[in-house]
Amino acid sequence: MPVPDAPEPLIFERSRPGRRALRLPEIDVPEPSRPEDDLPSGWLRARPPALPEVGEPEVVRHFTRLSRRNFAVDTGMYPLGSCTMKYNPKINDTLAGLDGFAGLHPSAPDALAQGALALLWELEQDLCRLTGMDAFSLQPAAGAHGELVGMLIASAYHRARGDSARRRVVVPDAAHGTNPASAAMAGFEVVEVGTDARGGIDLEQVRAHADGRLAALMLTNPNTLGLFEGEVREVAQVVHQAGGLLYYDGANLNAIVGRARPADMGFDVCHLNLHKTFSTPHGMGGPGAGPVGVTRRLSPYLPGPLVRRRDVPAVAGPRYAWDDPGPESIGRVRALHGNFGVLVRAYAYIRANGGSGLREVSGHAVLAANYLAALLRPWLPASHDRICMHEVVTDGRALAPHGLRALDLCKALLDRGFHAPTMYFPLIVPEALMFEPTETEPREAIEALAAAVGEIVALAERDPEAVRQAPTQTPVGRVDEASAARRPVLRWYPSEGDRAPEG
Repeated sequence: MPVPDAPEPLIFERSRPGRRALRLPEIDVPEPSRPEDDLPSGWLRARPPALPEVGEPEVVRHFTRLSRRNFAVDTGMYPLGSCTMKYNPKINDTLAGLDGFAGLHPSAPDALAQGALALLWELEQDLCRLTGMDAFSLQPAAGAHGELVGMLIASAYHRARGDSARRRVVVPDAAHGTNPASAAMAGFEVVEVGTDARGGIDLEQVRAHADGRLAALMLTNPNTLGLFEGEVREVAQVVHQAGGLLYYDGANLNAIVGRARPADMGFDVCHLNLHKTFSTPHGMGGPGAGPVGVTRRLSPYLPGPLVRRRDVPAVAGPRYAWDDPGPESIGRVRALHGNFGVLVRAYAYIRANGGSGLREVSGHAVLAANYLAALLRPWLPASHDRICMHEVVTDGRALAPHGLRALDLCKALLDRGFHAPTMYFPLIVPEALMFEPTETEPREAIEALAAAVGEIVALAERDPEAVRQAPTQTPVGRVDEASAARRPVLRWYPSEGDRAPEG
């Protein structure tokens, strides 16, 4: 039996000629023409693709062994700040995998998709109740996609009003990097404003840009420093008086869900990361869902199609159907709802917890973050001396006297069974480390994480080189990052003679 930490050959290296996972019978239906006859000769392969030839047991064993090398929220604590990597209830996976959901064709007629359409409509209503928004579109595929949609809605709103001069979007210097990117992709000019001494957006700088050019201000609350924007209503008043819109980045909703609503703070449009707050396994590019909600005056601009409910007197119960948006809509922003499973999981999570349960979720998330902040204080003080919300951002400069950086501490945490926190973000905090324990981690896990940090700092004081060499217990150790970036090895070659030249 292979040792878990032994090198695992590539699937190509396990290949042996003639091995197959299955054998298909010969086609016994005559074809009028072969597919290759319809293709230009220049597009045809001269020889079959060099795919690996392996039996099914080897395929399963190979990928199972690889999976055991991965770190996952099912195997350990995953304190990535801003990502809300909470434990995901397995019952939600079961529900998303029901035949009527997982096996539903994306182009099924409405009459055959009533259950799925009812779920989508009810999820939209739940999101409206939780945020105070008047309408939602479930089309955006993820958070950054939702941001782009929100900015396109803002653009359409101002354009419909003949307000073409409003081409400026204000973004805090602590914002998620996707905020300015999304605004720029929507055609806006991005203006950055600073953070005040308490860790909130600088209201005076906002006032300086509150003129006839202001289209929108994008804000995360709590912000990426893990702090609540206490002046959010004043910010909303300044933006609205100038004729602009206030956009809510919902990445950090887990800190306030069930307790505070973006619309009540003055936000006009928001996106939510259902895969974060409402519990879907995510990471490495998916799956995600970033639905966008708006207040009533912006609802005509939502992308479609939207699910509509209508009561049919002759039929028991309501009926649901896809409905094209009106002429002011920004239009369709994706082809199909390929992330439907994420929406099912979110719906199940919301209904399982209910209003009181979601309030408990946010309360426990904030309590866990503040408890972790208190435990870390002797080694990693928080960037701002305030009660934090769902995450704590620490200043890792205490490692500098030992010739170490935040990166080194993160690498050493891997050897102790913890996924590293988010590092070097927000950029305005030197040697930033952002921890988010979430509400699903027990007290023992939080205390163990803090103890591991303390152990690493103590090791740095007496043997900094030992920390600098970490990780040493993982399948892949410290790599040469410069070479990995400049000369990455992106494909496998069967022999040295076929290898691409260096440089």
